[in-house]
Amino acid sequence: MNLTSYVDALRRDLAVAAAAGGDDARALAERLTAPLESAVRLVLLDALSAAADEITRDLAPGSVELRLRAREPSFVVTPPPAESSFDDQESAGVPTARPVPPGPPEGEDDAMSRINLRLSESLKSRIEEAAAQAGLSVNAWLVRAAATTLEGGLNGGRDRSSARRAPSSGQRYSGWVR
Repeated sequence: MNLTSYVDALRRDLAVAAAAGGDDARALAERLTAPLESAVRLVLLDALSAAADEITRDLAPGSVELRLRAREPSFVVTPPPAESSFDDQESAGVPTARPVPPGPPEGEDDAMSRINLRLSESLKSRIEEAAAQAGLSVNAWLVRAAATTLEGGLNGGRDRSSARRAPSSGQRYSGWVR
């Protein structure tokens, strides 16, 4: 997406508005347009980024990412996986997987945050394969895996080490409890 045409249109509109104010206003507008160009580009990028985030929320599990290359934004759209019935998959000979759990609940006020995650190369490869099989981006797959774990999908949301601790009284109990 080329922002230059939008910045130029704003520059022309500012020149037209300044012309109505006389020669001094027109000269001031001409001096201000060059320094304002980078600020206008930044505001446009912020608006596009906010739009991409809003579309991603509505498109989940698909996503829309805004990328910047050579001062120009571009969009990367990852559509949600096509839904097909269990019978369609079996008749086509496609192996069926577990149903994908819902993503994390997001409210209107939930802000997105970024973290850095260090993984071994082998784990990273396994995650990429699992995300590809699920038809998701790595980010969407990791978000879904974290949400599933926190919502009790793995071990009921409890830490495995706490399930193995002996009671503090020195007695041990074994068996299942409902």
